[in-house]
Amino acid sequence: MIRQAGPEDEAAIRNCADLAYARYVPLIGRKPAPMLADYAAQIAAGVVHLAEDAAGAFQGFIVFYPEDGAMLLENVAVLPKAAGQGVGRALMAFCEDCARQQGLPAIRLYTNAKMTENLSIYPRLGYVQTGRRQEDGFDRVFFEKPL
Repeated sequence: MIRQAGPEDEAAIRNCADLAYARYVPLIGRKPAPMLADYAAQIAAGVVHLAEDAAGAFQGFIVFYPEDGAMLLENVAVLPKAAGQGVGRALMAFCEDCARQQGLPAIRLYTNAKMTENLSIYPRLGYVQTGRRQEDGFDRVFFEKPL
């Protein structure tokens, strides 16, 4: 089940981000942006959704919102113990459905260039690389998927 996050979910979301992104700290040389995000503010803004298993246990989360005529998928993270079970794909499909419901023509996202597995995963999901640039001190690769 995917539902909107509430303030009571912040600790689980922060923990998931820390667990999911910790392996990138040595590659990037510092914490990636999702480990530094203000999840309380994002939850309050209503832009965070989370996935739970059939028993209601937290599995992962996604952050997305409309920006510049498209849906910006800012972050998707899955607990390592839930990886490979389709949670990330379900969260991304949910984002795409929400974008369609809002009449938005595309999903945009970015990833760190050092997160090399993402550079092959996103094209398999229909995303096309649209650019690469330094932003906030990170080497980011940008993707877009038309809906």
